[in-house]
Amino acid sequence: MVWAPETADTPLRVLRRLESGPRGLVTADAEARLLDHGENVVPSRLPPTWPRRLLRSLRDPFTLVLLGLGLVSALIASWATAGVIVALVLVSCLLRSNGEHRADRSTAALRKLVATTTTVRRRATKDAEPEEREIPADQLVPGDVIKLGPGDLVPADARLLRANGLTVHQAQLTGESAPVAKRALDLPEGDEHLLWQGSSVASGSALAVVTATGAATRFAGAYAGPPPGARLSRRAGPGARLSRPAASRLPRGRAGRRTSAFDRSVYGLSWVLVRGMLVIPPVALVANAVLRGKGLEALPFAVAVAVGLTPEMLPVVVTTVLARGSALLARRGVIVKRLSALPDMGAIDVLCMDKTGTLTRDRPVLSGSVGPGGRPDPEPLRWAAVNGLVTLHLADPPAPDPLDEAILAGAPEQLGEVEGLDAVPFDPLTRVSRALVRDGDDVVVVVKGAVEAVLERCATSERERRRAAATAAALARSGARVLAVARGPASAQEAVAHRTAFAQEAVARGTVSPQPRLDEAGERGLTLVGFVTLADEPSPDAAAALALLARRGVKVKILTGDHPGTAARICRELGLEAGEVADAAGLTAAGAERATVIARCTPEQKARVVRALRAAGHTVGFLGDGVNDLPAMRAADVGICPRSAVDVTREAADVVLAGKDLSAIGQAVVVGRRSSGNIVTYLRIALSSNLGNVIAMLVAGLALPFLPMLPVQVLAQNLCFDAAQLALAFERPGPAVLRRPFRLRRQAVLRFIAGFGLVNAGVDLVTFAVLTRVHGVLDESAFHTGWLVENVLTQAAIMLLLRPVARVSRPLGLATGALAAAGLLLPLSPLAPALGLVALPVTSLLWLLLVLVLYAGVLVALTTRTRRKA
Repeated sequence: MVWAPETADTPLRVLRRLESGPRGLVTADAEARLLDHGENVVPSRLPPTWPRRLLRSLRDPFTLVLLGLGLVSALIASWATAGVIVALVLVSCLLRSNGEHRADRSTAALRKLVATTTTVRRRATKDAEPEEREIPADQLVPGDVIKLGPGDLVPADARLLRANGLTVHQAQLTGESAPVAKRALDLPEGDEHLLWQGSSVASGSALAVVTATGAATRFAGAYAGPPPGARLSRRAGPGARLSRPAASRLPRGRAGRRTSAFDRSVYGLSWVLVRGMLVIPPVALVANAVLRGKGLEALPFAVAVAVGLTPEMLPVVVTTVLARGSALLARRGVIVKRLSALPDMGAIDVLCMDKTGTLTRDRPVLSGSVGPGGRPDPEPLRWAAVNGLVTLHLADPPAPDPLDEAILAGAPEQLGEVEGLDAVPFDPLTRVSRALVRDGDDVVVVVKGAVEAVLERCATSERERRRAAATAAALARSGARVLAVARGPASAQEAVAHRTAFAQEAVARGTVSPQPRLDEAGERGLTLVGFVTLADEPSPDAAAALALLARRGVKVKILTGDHPGTAARICRELGLEAGEVADAAGLTAAGAERATVIARCTPEQKARVVRALRAAGHTVGFLGDGVNDLPAMRAADVGICPRSAVDVTREAADVVLAGKDLSAIGQAVVVGRRSSGNIVTYLRIALSSNLGNVIAMLVAGLALPFLPMLPVQVLAQNLCFDAAQLALAFERPGPAVLRRPFRLRRQAVLRFIAGFGLVNAGVDLVTFAVLTRVHGVLDESAFHTGWLVENVLTQAAIMLLLRPVARVSRPLGLATGALAAAGLLLPLSPLAPALGLVALPVTSLLWLLLVLVLYAGVLVALTTRTRRKA
């Protein structure tokens, strides 16, 4: 027995093979199948094991360079240097792996809160009536009967039983960029009756039976798992063996989101440092060979200098900071699905959104029904209600359209003697919903939707069309949402009769009834019935949230399919300055940047606006919840959606809100800026200190008759400094960071590092002068000890003074105190002989403390000036 259907299987044969039926599985049988097959999870999506995570952390560019330097040290028998380098690598990798493991575990737990669910038919007992319920997609089993609607992700491979105007995005599997039409054919050819896991419903609705889950799906085959079309035995589980078809040209891997702006900045900065690390050893070797006649003897020192420039804890600090920010937002109901989206949230300076459900309530209210001339008329409402009712019954969407609900709530109880024959729900591309009904002896098409789209289908003169458009525009300027309604004879009654006869034959054969299809080409020459108007009520919390975003430096833009007047009225009521209201048709990049409201947007036009804003240098967030928002969400730097969004939108989003609450976006922006501020603070402190030490060591190495610091001492100092810097992940940046969008700008960070690095190098050289001239310390061990103590103390000082705020947190105070204590106590510890350190006299320590005080004064003066500029 096999679960996967043959290409030409009829629905009845598939259902029998799966021991299922249109009423769905019995709950007990479904639970048994779940134990047999396992959860509906793609194997490649399982979290990596801890050893694999550890090996993955070795691919970091800094780690690779360190390992190379360690190998060089081992080849020249500098075992102490090699040992400390290996210790640095191990500590960094262990901390990073542990941090990533905890972050992934927390993220996985949060994702369960917004996990994809599926509407499934199941029965309590064999004779009970089926019930439709929402279950997690990973609990599906072969034989389950599922319902799908616009925006739903296809949770498993399935065979269609019924389809209504169904189109599906399946580019991830087949490469087809446009939605593909699907039909529930009884005797199919090709695969238009099949749905694949990983695709998503663009429009229409469907009833389907699950044929394969987990490792047996075609989507899993794209991950080099079991291929499509393979036969799977009843006892097959995730490790089942399958026969691979002869031709399977599926793209491997999943279409991933592009690298974020934050990732690009960190990677760019990292490679600048890596290039510096690769250049320093040859420069140090050549300089020592030319000026001092030393060649390979100076190689350990050159290696130590290169290691001194390395920010070993960068991946650890970044992971820790982002994981803490994500956990903080989770407690406020905001789920960050992609950790690097957090600093991108802090960098957002333009937030685009639709008005429906964000600035307004989800439930519009019916406000009127008028004829083409603008006079009150009940007929448009009647036919709009017919359209909505037939769509609700025949298309059977998983959730009713809020506009249809509002129309049906205000419609008369008697709609006349009408019989629904076929329906296609609202499609964001065509911008209409369509219903085929029998009205007495006539078969008519009823179309309802956007004014422009409906008028295109009407056989009116140009003059009448202009008058109707003017009527709709006047209604929209008053603030109403306007839907046009038109009706007309079906394109061919003979086709309808043929469909009816075909359905009767299908029932006689015992197969599932085929779905009749509306002929879109026949939707021309319709008669405009009139307009239905609905009112959107502003959300009570929207005005305060918009004001908060404005204070944070975030500009809000409204991208809506509504009339400009409708959107402008809502903006005025919420205190949002509408400014220039633009029409999406023919909009230029400059116009997109100027306008606050962009009306009559199609999904692709929303995406074009977002791309234009990003090309102009903005960091753009997009808040949406429907299928029509998906292109814009993918084009934005950060995609945001509420938890109630459709599946495909929720899956594509980077940040998921507990509800449609704009104030939660303000909180996420603040936490994102704090995270970015802490990462930049770490980079400034770590790299300016490291750069200063490297410059000083290179200069002193050429001026002294001995090495200014032994390689093992350089590495021990770095180890202490790196451990202390982990406390920077728990800092809270100053108000200047929170006032406006905050980006990690590579050039600004490099300028800061260069400036303060030179200051730090100058202090090191002053220390060198104090040790050799003022105090007369010429002993090599004493010099090494004095410089190490001074370096560690100055590192503790810059951790306190090179931050954007004066307040010191408890973790940072403890860390800097421990670092300073380590610098003073290392020469007195049992490790001193191994590190080549000796105890210093009290007078030497006093001189070093005097240099430290002068250095602290210079830092205070410079940082005060920097804060004032900020």
